[in-house]
Amino acid sequence: MTGSSSRPRLALQGEKSYEWAKSRMKIIDRIVKDFSRPKALPLEGIRLGICLHITKETSVLVMALKALGAELALCSANPLSIQNDIVCFLKNQEVQLFATRGESYKQYNECMLKVIRFRPDIVTDDGAELHFMVHRFWDNKIGAGTEETTSGVTRLKELESKGHLKYPVIAVNNAQTKYLFDNRHGTGQSTVDGLMRTTSVFLPGKHIVVCGYGWVGKGVASRLRGMGAIITVTEIDPIRALEAHMEGYEVCTMISACSYADIFITCTGANKIIGKEHIDIMKDGVILCNAGHFDFEIDLDYLKSQDQAPKEIRPNIQLFSINGKRVYLLASGRVINLVGAEGHPPEVMALSFANQLMSIIYLAKKLDSLESRVYDVPAHIDRRVSEYALNAFGINLEYSTDRSFSI
Repeated sequence: MTGSSSRPRLALQGEKSYEWAKSRMKIIDRIVKDFSRPKALPLEGIRLGICLHITKETSVLVMALKALGAELALCSANPLSIQNDIVCFLKNQEVQLFATRGESYKQYNECMLKVIRFRPDIVTDDGAELHFMVHRFWDNKIGAGTEETTSGVTRLKELESKGHLKYPVIAVNNAQTKYLFDNRHGTGQSTVDGLMRTTSVFLPGKHIVVCGYGWVGKGVASRLRGMGAIITVTEIDPIRALEAHMEGYEVCTMISACSYADIFITCTGANKIIGKEHIDIMKDGVILCNAGHFDFEIDLDYLKSQDQAPKEIRPNIQLFSINGKRVYLLASGRVINLVGAEGHPPEVMALSFANQLMSIIYLAKKLDSLESRVYDVPAHIDRRVSEYALNAFGINLEYSTDRSFSI
């Protein structure tokens, strides 16, 4: 990506996208105002290494961090989720940014290494790829970190369980004001948006299998049913399966659904949820897509082994010819809402990034005083974010004189 000075129109477009997102993310503006002190910005002298999807919403977080005194370097959490206008805009704002849409896996890793060489005090990640690279290749001390996703938190907790975690990490994903809204409502809406923009498929009457009924799966299933689709849920967790059943969804095994489903959407973060044994018995014309963080939920190796030269039917749709039938893969198996659309709406990302922003401020105060383990977002931050959000939405709480709680 060339500098924005040579691409002024794209930079201007990025600035407009930033301003639009900022106008919908009033929570972030309020936090910046509340924490700004003329003589003592809370992030003054703090160096941040950030690996997030480079979207208009991320630009709002980045500019807020700069306004609070941070120095930062940024790379992308996904080679296909990079919005080039935002890249140009942020470079125009003198942000150190290392990303090119469609970058190779090698370039993707090189960009992360450049962020690490920036020598950050705090690392903010989406999926834990940057965290793991720090642990593999960097001997210098990192003060702390944050993690945005369910998949990333799971990976970091595994690292912690083995005694290998080198610094404290706040699991932003575990905040109620994150997973109840971002994971469910944000991913639900944006996944349908990505599916529709990519395929223009007619949803009423379509049989769609939602693989996994965590917060992401709940949101995806709900939004698709609202569009008239007939939803089947697959699950390995008995409580979640029972919950899906009680919500009125068909619940069965993947094998059972393969013969009739039109579309499969993976929402698990697990490896090869859709494998050879499923693909071989799916109907002709089936559509496969992923709403989880990583691109390994669908067995891409098997698809490529059966058709080494798939046809690109339209942007982000590949046609694999397998045993005389057509199998359509969306977004190369990467996350459909960010590759096929623009990701979450800014209003819901305001909640997630408010948690990120306040967690980073909290960590900046606590550097060198926390143990190397995975922490939940402090309860006072989670509650404060909810209060900021209610205020932004113009909602007033009812107060009880006896301080009783709802049951």
